[in-house]
Amino acid sequence: MVWEADVLSRNSLLFAALAFSLAGCSWFSSNKSQVKPAELVAFKPSVELVKTWDAHVGTGGPFAFSPDTDGLAVYAAGREGKIVKLDLASGREIWRIDAGQTLSAGVGVGDGLVLVGTSKGVLLAFKSADGAPAWNAKLSAEILTPPSGANGVVAARSNDGKVYLLDSATGKQRWSYSRNLPALTLREQGHLQLGNSAVFAGHAGGKLTALALNNGAPLWEVNVALPHGDTELERIADVAGPLSSDGRLVCAAAFQGRVGCFDQISGNAAWVRDFSALRGVAMDERFVYSADDLGTVAAFEKNRGTNPWKQDKLRDRKLSSPVALAGRFVALGDFEGQIHLLNSEDGAFAARMPTDGSPINSVMIPLKSGLLVQTANGGIFAFRLQ
Repeated sequence: MVWEADVLSRNSLLFAALAFSLAGCSWFSSNKSQVKPAELVAFKPSVELVKTWDAHVGTGGPFAFSPDTDGLAVYAAGREGKIVKLDLASGREIWRIDAGQTLSAGVGVGDGLVLVGTSKGVLLAFKSADGAPAWNAKLSAEILTPPSGANGVVAARSNDGKVYLLDSATGKQRWSYSRNLPALTLREQGHLQLGNSAVFAGHAGGKLTALALNNGAPLWEVNVALPHGDTELERIADVAGPLSSDGRLVCAAAFQGRVGCFDQISGNAAWVRDFSALRGVAMDERFVYSADDLGTVAAFEKNRGTNPWKQDKLRDRKLSSPVALAGRFVALGDFEGQIHLLNSEDGAFAARMPTDGSPINSVMIPLKSGLLVQTANGGIFAFRLQ
């Protein structure tokens, strides 16, 4: 069975987007937080976030869809199967196709492909040039995180604990890696990070692994979290959301666990700190950023893990994954479609910009001098810093 609930604040109400994976059938329930989200505070902006264009691709439904870019165009998808390619500079629509299936994850862009996944476990690849079908591959279960393609391969995961590597030209499976899931897991899964010689994957139960690109064998495995507690709910300790890497370190965060950075070759910890996060991490030259499950945003010095600041004025606003922006800011979206820019040096508010009023559940995409955002209602927004 699969139960879904909303994770609420820790001591009073403890659920937020949890999928309790048992076996057999499924149904859904929803517990709404009684905690009032923080009111938006007034501040003097230090930078302006200007909308350059917007478009629409279709609602996400219960899924979180993220846009992606190849540097020239933007690609986005919605639950009903629409996939669109837009000019990055102007937002002009270049092509729009219908995948003909209900989608549950996407998009990933790489190797001339646009990649999306379905709730039936089908990975679909389309040619980025014209949207023509390239291939499809059947995975073992629902796909909830964006696939990733580069250097001749595509990495994808299904929500039954399996990670796959496929050939980007044909869709043929090169290898798969599987592990047993705990009795209860988060609905929010860990995203894959595709490196030059390994696929980095965070897992339910708090593990982070490096899987050899050539055969999927684990090169190392570390604990980002150690499950503990008297109940299965208290022992949920999953690596969730995006990982982040810089060629030397790979960094991750876990619910009811820790945040930390690890050497990509050996897996040795550069540092770890107690922290409970649902939406992963972001990184720039100096800091690693994450928001805890109560909505407090924190920065950690990348090499040592010291914590120079925390920003607690966005508590319970159901924040998106953080995004490092232009080496000066960290951006987060919230449940009202607001984008919040914080100064990377001290966490102070730098700018705020509304979108269409619907939640930003997806991963926002940083640009050289701006940001790409997709909302739950299917709005695609491009912003520039000014």
